[in-house]
Amino acid sequence: MKNWFLSAMLFCLCFAGLAQAEGDAAAGQAKSAVCAACHGADGKSIQPAYPNLAGQHASYIAKQLTDYRDGNRVNALMSGQAANLSDQDILDLSAYFSEMQKIPGVATEENLALGENIFRGGVTAAGIASCAACHGPAGAGNPAAVWPVLAGQNAQYTADQLRYFRAGERNNDPNAMMRNVAKRLTDAEIEAVSNYIAGLYSQVSD
Repeated sequence: MKNWFLSAMLFCLCFAGLAQAEGDAAAGQAKSAVCAACHGADGKSIQPAYPNLAGQHASYIAKQLTDYRDGNRVNALMSGQAANLSDQDILDLSAYFSEMQKIPGVATEENLALGENIFRGGVTAAGIASCAACHGPAGAGNPAAVWPVLAGQNAQYTADQLRYFRAGERNNDPNAMMRNVAKRLTDAEIEAVSNYIAGLYSQVSD
């Protein structure tokens, strides 16, 4: 277990260093008009099925855009948008969105307690570690490890991604880290933890 974890961390550290060193936020803003059509001019998505990008780690955005461009992550809309991006375009866009003000989200009361239990304590019976173990108690992620900010993310988007990981439709997670977690989650657990994540900023200080 230690070997795959160390390998993943080494890859992520190298990727994160590149993204942080070379991104130009001002240049990214000039290139971002097409992104705003779905992700909003302020980085808050216009539909709950799309991710909020404001305040997301540059390293994570850069990895996802690179994966879309190179075919390692497939989405009919995003694959097309990323197809003609250069490495510099990706770094600039990533820097721009990462510097935006984070956007608080709102969770519903339904299944909130279950979601908090999963996020903070995992699901012991299924061998699932807590989400906080990697993404932090406030859902702030880890830019060096290329683990995303989760707090405030749209619940529908988060739930969709967990289902894609569970089904193997999304497989760009190093060493299948997220697939190994998601395959043990039920639909009810996915909905609950996604709802809790959406409201993290309103419940936990960043």
